[in-house]
Parts: sequence; C-alpha cells; structure tokens
Amino acid sequence: MAKLGEINFLRNLSDAARRHALNKPFSDANCSKYLVELGAMFTLLPPPPLRLLDIGCGTGWTSRFFARRGYDTLGIDICPDMIDAARELSERDGLERVRFEVADYETMETRGDFDIAVFYDSLHHAVDEEAALRMACEALKPGGLCITSEPGRGHAQSAKSQSAIDRFGVTEKDMPPEKIMALGRQVGFRTFQVFPHAFDMNQATYVPAGRLLRLIPRWLGPIRKLAAWCMLNRVYLLAPRRSGIVVLKK
Repeated sequence: MAKLGEINFLRNLSDAARRHALNKPFSDANCSKYLVELGAMFTLLPPPPLRLLDIGCGTGWTSRFFARRGYDTLGIDICPDMIDAARELSERDGLERVRFEVADYETMETRGDFDIAVFYDSLHHAVDEEAALRMACEALKPGGLCITSEPGRGHAQSAKSQSAIDRFGVTEKDMPPEKIMALGRQVGFRTFQVFPHAFDMNQATYVPAGRLLRLIPRWLGPIRKLAAWCMLNRVYLLAPRRSGIVVLKK
C-alpha cells in the first residue's frame, strides 16, 4: 500500500525523533523558518472568525496556532497516531476551537464547509496531488481560499528526502508553484497568487545581507541600501519560480 509509510510514520520513529515531532516547531533547528512562514500565511489569510481545514496536519502544531488565532479549525491526517497526539496536545493546551480527524486528504468527502484550506508542508507527500487539491477545492465555500507552503524543485532528489523514502516508505515530491497552479486550474480554482517563502526573505534580510553589508563601510550608506534592496528583490522576483507560498481562490 503506497500510503502505509504515512499511516505508520510516527510509530516508526525513534524515541528521540518522536519527541521532536511532538514538540514542533520549537524542537526543530528550523524553528524560525516554521514561525516566519506561518506568520506570512496569517498575513495572507482573511482574519478570523472563519472555518479552516488544516490538511495533513501531523501532530497538529499548525492547527493549534490557527485555533489560537481564532479560526475554527479542523486538522486532518492519515496517520492515526499523529491525530491521537494532536488531540492530546490540544487538550493539554485547553484549546476549544480545534478538533482533529483521521482522514485521507485525497479521498475525504466534504462539500463547501470551509472558508480556508491549508497545505502546510503536506501536499508534497500526496500520492495523487490532483485529488488532494480537488478535495480542498470541494471543501471550500464559493470565494474560499486555499493556501499552500511547499518545497519546490529539487526537494524529492535531496539526500534528506531520499533517506525518508528509504527508511519510512513515505512519498516525497517536488511541488513548485507552477505545478500547484496548473493542478489548481484543473480542479476548479479560478485565481492564483505566488509569494516568496517568508524564510527566504528572512535569510536575505538577516543572514547573507548582514554578512555582505559588514564588508561595506557604513559611510557608503547608499551602496549598503542598494545591496540590501538587490538581495531582497532577487528573493522576491526569483525565489517563487522555484518554490513559494501559493494562494488559490475558488
């Protein structure tokens, strides 16, 4: 069964990896990446109260953030152990606006119940990504939004992805914006927007830019500003061609 690796994923992890999964995003070395990306998604979404479907939610850390923001959130995942953990963690935190269900996001049946659908780092695990996007479209009310944040070109061939495929039998795919938009058109979405990943902007602002700017004397203020502007615009203009946040409207 192609999805067995996803269904059994949590139980196949080591104890340390399981603790890591249960404590995301704060347990992860890329915590800043997760948080700035989620902040960008909040910026792009209409404000609560609205109904939100968190698709492929894993242990539910994104769902809990959405619920804290005020969205009435349903998190779904194909892995029963993940959903059990998500329920436990939301009860621990005393959250009332979130619930969780075990569901295959390629075949789940729902009709126009939600204002927002989210794929946060989950669509690229689909066996049939067209079916997954169709389910999201059908789940939305007219005018509803689907937002995706997915890895782009080269992801499936990376050493980390290949290791996950070999060890756990999971699906790893490239999921660049043009692919998401093409499939989105086929399943019924009407309009599309692409934005750079917030983490790319964050890196351009605080990491490489800072290193380069330290090489430019402070008295060359206009040149320093131009260098920072070029870096940010390179990310804004070029990065979304590889990967990015995609907003699809029904």
